[in-house]
Formats: sequence, C-alpha cells, structure tokens
Amino acid sequence: MRGRIISSLFACEPITLKLLERKETQVTTNPRVKMAQYGTKHGHAASVLHVMRQNPEVDFAGVYEPDAERRAAIAGTEPWSQVRWYDDKSEMLGDPDIVCIASEGLNAESLDQSEEIIDAGKNLWYDKPAGDDYRQFERVIAKAREKGLLVQMGYMFRENWAFAQVADWARSGLLGDIFSIRAHMSTNITEAQQAVIAHHAGGIFYDLGGHVLDQIVWILGRPDRITSFMRRDASGVDNFADNTVAILEYEKALAIVDIAAMEPKPMARRFEVYGTKGSAILGPFDPPEYLRLCLNEPAGGYEAGVTDFPAQPYRRHVESLERLIKTLRGEQEPDRSLDHELLVQETLLRAVGVHDVGDEHTQANFEL
Repeated sequence: MRGRIISSLFACEPITLKLLERKETQVTTNPRVKMAQYGTKHGHAASVLHVMRQNPEVDFAGVYEPDAERRAAIAGTEPWSQVRWYDDKSEMLGDPDIVCIASEGLNAESLDQSEEIIDAGKNLWYDKPAGDDYRQFERVIAKAREKGLLVQMGYMFRENWAFAQVADWARSGLLGDIFSIRAHMSTNITEAQQAVIAHHAGGIFYDLGGHVLDQIVWILGRPDRITSFMRRDASGVDNFADNTVAILEYEKALAIVDIAAMEPKPMARRFEVYGTKGSAILGPFDPPEYLRLCLNEPAGGYEAGVTDFPAQPYRRHVESLERLIKTLRGEQEPDRSLDHELLVQETLLRAVGVHDVGDEHTQANFEL
C-alpha cells in the first residue's frame, strides 16, 4: 500500500452547521463577484488585496481606509497604487452590487469595521483575530445569522493541504483517540511591530494563536479548562507578552500551544497530533516542508510504520478566496460554521485571559 494525499479538503461539520437555520445564505449568480476592502493596516492587507485583484472571478471595486495619513502614505506604492480609493465609507457600504467585503483593518479597529460591513448587508471575509470584545463578536455573528450572511475568518491554514490532511486523519478516527496536540508557531518581529500588538492582552499569542487554535478546536472541540503563561522575557516594549504558552485541557486530551516573538529565523514551526493508533507530524509549516504519518497497524490505505509525504504547493489566501466565492455562489457549504468561528475566538480570548466564561477553572498567569 502506498501513502496518499486527500484530493479534496474537509467539509463543514453538518452537526454544528447553523448558518442556514433562519435564512439561506445570500448567494450571487453573477459571473464575477464584486468585492471591496475595508482597511489597510492588517499584516495581511496587501496580500489579500493582491489575491482579490488577481482572481478572474472577482470584480474588485475599491478600498476604503479611514486614516487619511495612512492612505496618503501608501497610495503611491504597490499594490495600493492600482486601486480605486473610496473617499467615504458610505460609497462602499452603500453599493448594492458589492457582495462581500474583506475586513483588513488593524486588529484594534477591525471588529467595529466588520460590524459595519454586516450591518450594511454584505458578506464578510474577516482577517484574524476577531477583536478583543467577545460579546461584540457574538453580536456580529448573530446579525450575520439573522441576515443569512457569510462570515469567513481569515485562518489561512484551513486550506493548507497538510493541515487539511492532518485534520482528516484525526477527525476520521485513523489516529485513534486523540490524547495530545502540540503546536509551536513562533516568529521574529521588531519592537515597532511589538508595540502595535501590545495593545492586546496576550501579545504575540493574541496575534498568532488563533491559527492553531482554529485547528485544535476543529479536532477536539471546546476545551474544559485553559491555563496560560503570558510572559515578557526579551522585549523592551512594556506589557508585550513575547514568550507564551497555553495548555488546553480536555476530558482525555491535552493541547499545548507555545508562541514566542523572538525565535531566530528560519522559525521551526510544528504541528503534532498524537492518538492511540498513530500520529501525524507537520513541520516546519507555512509553507509545509514535510508531513509524516505513523501508524501502529495498516489502516485507511496506509502502511504500518512511517509514511512521509512530499511538500505540495500552498498559496496563502488563494484557496481561501476560491472557497469563499464557491460558498457565495451556493456551490458548497461554508468552510466552518458560525458556531465554530465563535468557538475559536472564545478559546483565544480565554487563553489570553480577557474573556470570563464563568468557568472557575479558567486561569491566566500574566508575568509581564
């Protein structure tokens, strides 16, 4: 038997999918989907804009940036010099032909902007994470559910071939009962970048943790308890957590996420899933360099022992946009349910200690 890579990505879980509870998702049958972008300060804003403009199925309408100084500073640079700029957000939000808007503002402002997008009746492609106010995000999701609008968070590993494969193995039972997940997603950023992120409790964990928490709760669900350590060990920026760990406890499993802001390049990012019948190890990822499957016995068309899979092409944001367009056209279900999007954000905010869920076991140990 030979190892195989799944040819299609995992589907949305039908048990928890509630997007269609009240109204069918608003869809478009136009040959091209008219989209726009709200904000430019997110770290992914330029690349998301590039992907939208390059996609032949997107009719890109323009960008609105509320900060006039920011607009003036970037308007003459690529890729911003090639787009139409809205002078007032009402031009964008009030355009009846715009189907979906990408929310690409700074993390400190994007939740308010995303709520404006939903209030305007537009579908939302929302870059991570979903702000600091969980109750407000709940309200945004409730409005989207009522209006039949799509909210697709920008957790780009959902369409990463290797993460999709690991999730398929774990959720299908191939690895047995999952008892441990370990995720390491460190980076190396400047103090200027740290100063911006320091606005948020949890520092670098807040900024990056959602990517792997998205994968963990997709596999294991909601953690019973979270214990976190948000430390400042190297940064000269006050109140910036640069060395962080969160331990997620389940009835019969543990998930450990560690993220630092000062790891020497190239970063050794890894994602590991361990079950009673086998394990899957991915790393380094982004882009993924290798994927290893280990099985006690032959199963699912795979041999016992170690099977290594070569790297496959992976294009940030490209597959996410393609799946978003298919969802808007009614050709497929959403990547994740609205409930899943809420769960990821709740888990992130529990981990950084700013969301009280009434759980006496939820802990956060901040050593800034």
